[in-house]
Amino acid sequence: MVVSYRVNHSADRSHKRITEQHLSVMTPRFFWLFVLCASLTATAPAFVAAQSQDDTPWVVYEGAEGPGQGKHIVLVTGDEEYRSEEALTQLARILAFRHGFKTTTLYAIDPESGEIDPEYLHDIPGLHLLEEADMMILFTRFRDLPEEQMRHIEAFTNSGKPIVGLRTSTHAFLFEDRNHPFIRYDTRSEVPGWEGGWGRQVLGETWISHHGRHAVEGTRGVINYLYEDDPILNGIGDNVYGDTDVYGLTVLPEGTEVLLYGLTLKGLDPYAPPEYETSIVPIAWRRHWTGETGNVSRVFATTLGASVDLQSEGVRRLLVNAAFWGLGMEDMTPEEADVGYIGRYRPTFYGFGSHVTGIYPADLNMTAEEASQWVQ
Repeated sequence: MVVSYRVNHSADRSHKRITEQHLSVMTPRFFWLFVLCASLTATAPAFVAAQSQDDTPWVVYEGAEGPGQGKHIVLVTGDEEYRSEEALTQLARILAFRHGFKTTTLYAIDPESGEIDPEYLHDIPGLHLLEEADMMILFTRFRDLPEEQMRHIEAFTNSGKPIVGLRTSTHAFLFEDRNHPFIRYDTRSEVPGWEGGWGRQVLGETWISHHGRHAVEGTRGVINYLYEDDPILNGIGDNVYGDTDVYGLTVLPEGTEVLLYGLTLKGLDPYAPPEYETSIVPIAWRRHWTGETGNVSRVFATTLGASVDLQSEGVRRLLVNAAFWGLGMEDMTPEEADVGYIGRYRPTFYGFGSHVTGIYPADLNMTAEEASQWVQ
């Protein structure tokens, strides 16, 4: 059965949109670029699967053979701008069908229609599945989740298990109710010990600014050669590129190891010349986070990760390698991890109101047998 797709260009959403300009750190106002990749109608290549009657609001890939067998990774999506629902679905398939991990991908769900809706800020069903996860990969932005769901985030954050955060996860949560039980996780938090919220305390930074010109200048990854032999950088070389601009930072916490710096380019092209007037800043780092219960987690963070960034083989390999490291499997990290797409992948360019609508989690289901044609 062919799944029908449509693209929502409406700027007047019924759900409240929050932009970085609402925060205390103001940045210049840019026009958001609403550019979509070529066919989003008949094939919708970023989301390829047969339609199903299953109404489970998350997607599980049991995985194939590989070193990841026996490990369960839960990927949490939910951002209005950078198409995390596309990026993490593809990443989950690569981890499952090329490396053997069981993956479960969670989505922001419209409570009325049941479809994936990243602009609905208040619900990510399935967070209880973090209780059985070995790793959490988080890619959310300004989520205003209920206490019950945040309890699962809190439990995992304090579990000592590994955490990977992408792009907007530096500002993962923003609560309208300033008396919310998890206000310390809010990106604007001034709670002692939780300044800057979950992003700054756990990942190492919160929302600061766009360092490059947003939607105009891309980013090339530059290896920190102090760590050139580190397994996280296996097979990376100079192949890391993102159409997303570099994020500004303040000072990363003591003990943070910067693996990649971001070089701003004069255009959205991996071969564009560098913008030498703009300084390089960290775009991928790792650290250890000691939770409120004393457990210590391995943490990897990158300010890359938009769905279009995953068109870069180097970005996909970086994320796969980070999963191996986080799970204590660095000795099993491939020299050049297989990160070929599973299913067609032509992601939607980032921007508000541009997500592909009419997609349900069941539409994204895929078995190992169905994935095998892509693996071969």
